[in-house]
Amino acid sequence: MECISVFDMLKIGVGPSSSHTLGPWKAALLFLKEIGPDRMEMVEGIRIELYGSLSLTGRGHATDLALMLGLNGLYPETFPIDLIAPTIDQIKESKTLILQGQNAIPFDPETDIVFLKEFLPYHANGMKFQASLLGATIESVYYSIGGGFVQQESMPLDLEEDLKSFPFPIEKASQLLTYCHRECKRISEIVLMNELSLRDAEEIMDGLDTLWETMLESMYIGCHSEGHLPGGLHVKRRAFDMHKGLIGTATYQSAQEWMDAIRHIQVDFRKVLKWVSCFALAVNEVNASLGRVVTAPTNGSAGVIPAVLLYYLVIENKDATKEQMRQFLLVAGEIGSIFKKGATISAAMGGCQAEIGVSSAMAAGALCELMGGTPVQVLIAAEIAMEHHLGLTCDPIAGLVQVPCIERNTMGAVKAINAAELALETSGEYAKISLDKVVKTMWETAKDMNGKYKETSEGGLALSVNWVDC
Repeated sequence: MECISVFDMLKIGVGPSSSHTLGPWKAALLFLKEIGPDRMEMVEGIRIELYGSLSLTGRGHATDLALMLGLNGLYPETFPIDLIAPTIDQIKESKTLILQGQNAIPFDPETDIVFLKEFLPYHANGMKFQASLLGATIESVYYSIGGGFVQQESMPLDLEEDLKSFPFPIEKASQLLTYCHRECKRISEIVLMNELSLRDAEEIMDGLDTLWETMLESMYIGCHSEGHLPGGLHVKRRAFDMHKGLIGTATYQSAQEWMDAIRHIQVDFRKVLKWVSCFALAVNEVNASLGRVVTAPTNGSAGVIPAVLLYYLVIENKDATKEQMRQFLLVAGEIGSIFKKGATISAAMGGCQAEIGVSSAMAAGALCELMGGTPVQVLIAAEIAMEHHLGLTCDPIAGLVQVPCIERNTMGAVKAINAAELALETSGEYAKISLDKVVKTMWETAKDMNGKYKETSEGGLALSVNWVDC
């Protein structure tokens, strides 16, 4: 049983992919730490080999760029987005890396980052780092296991040690439900008590607020950015035009001012669908442009949770406060961790059901609690959302998190709202499938799924661009 914090499931990073961009970026930083400050000046060269899905779709996911930024000692949470392109250009032109910002070494991305099509045994997203220093070699293998989580091959997680941190250790939804009944608490309250065992209340609240501010900012930026997405597919940004059609010519100075304005707009059912879709599109267009988003639980599915939460704040409950926002994120994070422990949140392991499906389940359960759902109904909402994503493949065209990925976030958000409403009309006795059963089913489906539908761009829609219409 693994101790996973809400801040592990929801973390700030740079697009377009948590497993192919954020994970390798973090792995590069971990490798620098392994080298250590005392040996950094001795490094003469670095080579990285990418395996499996990282190799097959890594260029479209900017894996090579993330590795270079990480080896330069830059951090995805704080490094200015507008400096990414010039920094990469400088590395490519000078063919030089500055390790941890202190040791300049020769580095040619064309030869020192090698894309290999073979798979390593542990996980589909494998990478091997090799550093040469004064005749010796430091070598480590890392795996990007989804959602920005990174595992070093030689250092498995000490799960028993991690488990000791939480007063309410949770591996399955049934355990969470038992705690809620025994303690007479909502799911968000149980999750908060676990978080309090790791950090103080002020740090938790500040952290949740920062997550939401980042989510809101990504929606705001996406709604106010026009043009085409990078990468060669020439995908037109749609959030800008959709937002303009919904809000008119009004302008706003900040994301908060924009959100406050939306709260006063009267909407019918059709406009609700448009707003929710607009919110989700906006986030994932920012993500596809190497923008800053919250991994929720992955970058490819980053638009679902912000879209559903903003729907609640500006349409469902216009008087909602930070308290409801924090409550939502606590519930969403816990549901995501149940899927990570019992199945996977990696599309390279489970297809898109592991990304959009999980994010939709997280959002559905969180929304259900805010709308007055019992712990049983919250888990039913999560189950319903995932049930209707089972078997969803991951086949991005050209390896880019654009088609069909961006639109899928709108579908996941709408399904989450629908699932929450259905759960509120359902009592526990009518729930035929538990959340634990659907998690197990999702994992079994993932293992049965053909490998070409697991983020390799070797099947499905990824091939459709070469087909001739009949």
